[in-house]
Amino acid sequence: MAEEIKALTASAGSSGGESRPERSERPERSGPRGPRPGGGPGGSREGGRKFFRRKKVCKFCVEKIEAVNYKDVRLLAQFVAENGKITPRRLTGVCTPHQRRLSRAIKQARNIALLPFAGRAQ
Repeated sequence: MAEEIKALTASAGSSGGESRPERSERPERSGPRGPRPGGGPGGSREGGRKFFRRKKVCKFCVEKIEAVNYKDVRLLAQFVAENGKITPRRLTGVCTPHQRRLSRAIKQARNIALLPFAGRAQ
């Protein structure tokens, strides 16, 4: 019986109709690739001007704010997104020590209901 199964699988595998091409049949790439159709990662720019991104600086360091007060809701609200999440450093430009103080102050303000935990319900 085992011999019959082996014979059936061998005959079914060879007469499978369509056969997959082997890996060696793929066309090989030679040399560097051509330019991207969009002009690169940032997209193409008309006029030949490239986008200049200004380096973000820490608002607290510039204004020399030492302590981030949890009662200052106007200041804290600038660093909370519309949906209630704390905005990350890479978007706001706040330095690491101030981001830690800022997130702690936002969490304290949320606990005493000065800031919402979440944005508006949709």
